[in-house]
Amino acid sequence: MSDLKNVQPLEDFNWDEFENGTNVNANKEDLAKAYDETLNKVSERQVTEGTVIALDKKEVIVDIGYKSDGIIPASEFRYNPDLKIGDKVEVYVENQEDKKGQLVLSHKKARLTKSWDRINSALDNDEIIQGYIKSRTKGGMIVDVFGIEAFLPGSQIDVHPIRDYDVFVGKTMEFKVVKINQEFRNVVVSHKALIEAELEAQKKEIISKLEKGQILEGTVKNITSYGVFVDLGGVDGLVHITDLSWGRVSDPHEVVSLDEKINVVILDFDDEKKRIALGLKQLTPHPWDALDENLKVGDKVKGKVVVMADYGAFVEIAPGVEGLIHVSEMSWSQHLRSAQDFMHVGDEVEAVILTLDREDRKMSLGIKQLKADPWEDIEVKYPVGSKHTAKVRNFTNFGIFVELEEGVDGLIHISDLSWTKKVKHPSEFTTVGAAIDVVVLEIDKENRRLSLGHKQLEENPWDTYETIYTPGSIHTGKITEMMDKGAVITLNEGGEGFATPKHLVKEDGTQAQQGEELEFKVIEFVKETKRIILSHSRTFEDVKDDVKPARKHSTTQKSNDIPQINNVTAGTSLGDLDVLAKLKADMEKGE
Repeated sequence: MSDLKNVQPLEDFNWDEFENGTNVNANKEDLAKAYDETLNKVSERQVTEGTVIALDKKEVIVDIGYKSDGIIPASEFRYNPDLKIGDKVEVYVENQEDKKGQLVLSHKKARLTKSWDRINSALDNDEIIQGYIKSRTKGGMIVDVFGIEAFLPGSQIDVHPIRDYDVFVGKTMEFKVVKINQEFRNVVVSHKALIEAELEAQKKEIISKLEKGQILEGTVKNITSYGVFVDLGGVDGLVHITDLSWGRVSDPHEVVSLDEKINVVILDFDDEKKRIALGLKQLTPHPWDALDENLKVGDKVKGKVVVMADYGAFVEIAPGVEGLIHVSEMSWSQHLRSAQDFMHVGDEVEAVILTLDREDRKMSLGIKQLKADPWEDIEVKYPVGSKHTAKVRNFTNFGIFVELEEGVDGLIHISDLSWTKKVKHPSEFTTVGAAIDVVVLEIDKENRRLSLGHKQLEENPWDTYETIYTPGSIHTGKITEMMDKGAVITLNEGGEGFATPKHLVKEDGTQAQQGEELEFKVIEFVKETKRIILSHSRTFEDVKDDVKPARKHSTTQKSNDIPQINNVTAGTSLGDLDVLAKLKADMEKGE
């Protein structure tokens, strides 16, 4: 209570106005008016400048001189990681007062309203700007620049090829605007462009000091199918795949790896194009120079097949030292074949040196020389008259080429296929690839050919036919083929004969047809040309003419001799007359 006694009332306080409330409202309005006059005039949907008065990881509080401060998400300032209290920032007034009475601001929208002009200005003035890499996209990255999403191609991130794009996501970097599409408002930026000018100056300095034959240390920065790019400290050179090793290289990864430091020698360079040709293999002596001096023609060597072609195989007997095995040196066989039939890339092979030219660094090899030439002792292994089994290789109109073993070929002439069958083409007799029994008829060692026969494996049936098909004898046969000039008759005892149309007339006057089985008389037999001439009509014509007179002969005559004599006398060929004379002589002896 003592404290209250010491409180003194205001001398000029108007208690009546206070109690009656006559002037209170006027004072409040004046106070509000006076307060508002001290604040900025703020309009919604306009850009104004504010000051950062507080910030944390989530929010940035900005004072724009209004009765309340605005809160902006910190994510809108990702492009500027150095933002601090006191910094001036542009903001867009979205709402002077939301439901909570809070001033609503946006820094992103403020930037967007001015960003397009700023980006165009940056392009025109070659200005360096900052941007925030938001995410990856196909072919590059998305960068937030002044609130606008710009495209950063992968090739424009750095002067070196980028192997991992993800490490750049979330980083703030400096960029140059390199391209703007005004119609679609697309922006392309580059970080590489910032350092290229500096690198260009470095390149000129490095290239000015380059000399052919100079050995430099570099770092492998990229490996392609055709070679390796090496960073020489600001300038790149290419080691072509053929200059990586003296041996053949199918993949540069076999020789070097990314980021590896290697020594290279300068082979050539182009001042205008700034291309530098480098070599790695040139740092070591050529393998041909280190080749064993005692190596000579006739020596055996081992190696690996590195390249295949139809005409041969290249075999590496030492790194950088290759020899060619021509396909003709792969087998003693004379047949044209591809080298792939004998070997493949990667095969380990043994070969014999055929030629060796150290000056031109060439070598030819052979593998067939590892085996004996089968024609050296051909008379021993395949003597005339010996029988063997061969493989049919191919046909010609005049015979069959067969292979007895690799490198030993022979020909079976079409006339030596069968004693009896008339073969028009060898394909009627056998097939390619089939096995066939043969007998050696003749050896041509000089031309590496054997004359072979197949029919000679059997006895000549014409020796037997000679005793059976005597002129005048009658035999049963079947007409198997009809032609304009006559018919082919297959005889029951074997072999084939021929009859002209006039000898195919039957007893009733009709013409014999194919498939009929009839009796035929032998008119002519020629063993040398394998010809048997037959007649059906003679079998009944001769009997009619001669059978009655024959019965007047002595009864001591054998009955089976009578028609034979009669038949022969009716014949018209010289052969028939010869037989008749012989039979007469035999009969006279018998009497």
